Parts: sequence; C-alpha cells; structure tokens
Amino acid sequence: MATLAPRPHALLALGRPRPRTLRTRAAAPRGPPQVARPRRVFLGLGAAFVDQLARMASGGAPSRSFVAAARPRQGVSPVEQILKNVEWPDEFPFKAEDFSRFDESSDILFYSAPRYVTHIDDQAIGALTKYYSEVLPPSNTPGVAILDMCSSWVSHYPPGYKQEKIVGMGMNEDELKRNPVLTEYVVQDLNVNPKLPFEDNTFDVITNVVSVDYLTKPIDVFKEMRRILKPTGLAIMSFSNRCFWTKAISIWTSTGDADHAWIVGAYFHYAGDFEPPEAVDISPNPGRTDPMYVVQSRKRTA
Repeated sequence: MATLAPRPHALLALGRPRPRTLRTRAAAPRGPPQVARPRRVFLGLGAAFVDQLARMASGGAPSRSFVAAARPRQGVSPVEQILKNVEWPDEFPFKAEDFSRFDESSDILFYSAPRYVTHIDDQAIGALTKYYSEVLPPSNTPGVAILDMCSSWVSHYPPGYKQEKIVGMGMNEDELKRNPVLTEYVVQDLNVNPKLPFEDNTFDVITNVVSVDYLTKPIDVFKEMRRILKPTGLAIMSFSNRCFWTKAISIWTSTGDADHAWIVGAYFHYAGDFEPPEAVDISPNPGRTDPMYVVQSRKRTA
C-alpha cells in the first residue's frame, strides 16, 4: 500500500548521514556521498538485437527501418538514432521472461536499508542536472507539479530548484525524507503495485533516474504515467550503463546502450497516447566517464 506523507521541513536541518557502500555492511567514513559501482553492462548488441526484433515482427524478413535506425552514422551517437523512423511491431515484442530477474526476492527487503550514495559518477550527474535545467519548467512556476519516480535522497535537479508540488516516489522512506527538493513523498513498490495514487492529469513532468531498468511491469507503469500527466506533459527516463544487475530485468542486462533506448521507447509506444519517443545522448565524456542517456516523450493532447 502506498504511503503519502508531507516532507517535514525540519529535516532540512539534519546533518547529512554517513554514506554506506553497496559492497559491505560497514558504514563508510564521514565525507561526501560515495559513488556506488554496480555491475557495468555494455554489450553493444544494437543492430543485431533490433534486427532480431524486426524479423520476429515481420515473419522473418528484416525491416529496413529497424536496421537503419540501429546502424550508426559516423560521428552520431547510435543511441540518438535508434528511435528515428521506427516501424514498431503490431504487438509488444517482449515476453514475460524478458522481465525476470536473477534475484526475484522481495524488493522491499532489498531496499530496506537506506543507501546514501549516487549510482553514476559526478560527470554523468552534472550532465543530467544540466539537461534538467534546460527542459524542466523554470523554478517556482505557478501551478507546476512534478513527480520524481523511483526517487531517493537526491533527485539531481538544478541547485535550488523549487516548485509548489514535487512528489518523490520510492522504496525507502528514510532516503525520501532526506531529499531536499521534495514537498511530499510516496513509498510504493511499483513491481507489486503499478497503480499510481494520483488523480488524472496531475503532473507536468515525470522524471526517473537510472531506475527504468528495474520495472517488471513497465507497460502498466507507463500507462499510469500517461494517465497522471497533464496533456502535453513530459516524461523523462534517464539511464546509464550501470545497474544492480541482480535486480535489473533480463532483457536489460543482456543488451547494450542503444538497445536500452529502444526498449524504453517501446514502453512509451505500447503504453499508447504518447508522442513518438526521442532518445538523447547527454554523455559528458564518451568512453572516459559514465555515459548518460535520456528517452523522453510527451502525452498526446486529447
């Protein structure tokens, strides 16, 4: 069951907790938050993976649009090409087993202890924050409401960013309480209950940072996102090539970055009533720091 609670402003006065690493139960020394280093996943299967899906959809004949989108032009990110001129299969191309995980134990238990860490490096965080500064509504815009889905103790919004309503939805209440940008929060396991506890047409923007790969019921979640977004509302799914691989879905851990963009684009497409999704490569230093990608779409007007 979801728990909706206002964020106590008194918590702003609390000191930052000691971070905990993901590799040991011992607390790390005091200092800035540590960067968690989950398993790096970058298999680079792009063209082969998408072409395989195309053959499945077309009864064995390759689809030119799929393959053309997957094969990069020189000097252009393959992630940014993968969603251009896509001819989607008539039906959702993934099977139930594609959303299985190596660790099927309770997510509530997995996230029961707060992790005051970041899961991508500082350069990738900086790139995402800069991107948010360009696409989010200006701070303190009247009537704007934002949902940070799969949120934690930090949302990576621009420094000092504020809106009248910024809701965080996540798995760990202690982490959500520490997030200074949130005005309220919801504790909910979307893999158990994908129904979002909000009225239709509530939010102008939904963000999700490096967590779309953990959703085992993505179409249900994306349909709910569509329902609660205002007409033309924007959904921004960002991801890197890092994950807790035991909890990420199998189709994610067995594919590469461009494939991941196609997968997220498919979620938007098959949820229905979203504009054609767009993939953006905002990686700050390709090959030298963590990559950073965005797949986004807007809710269609009625």
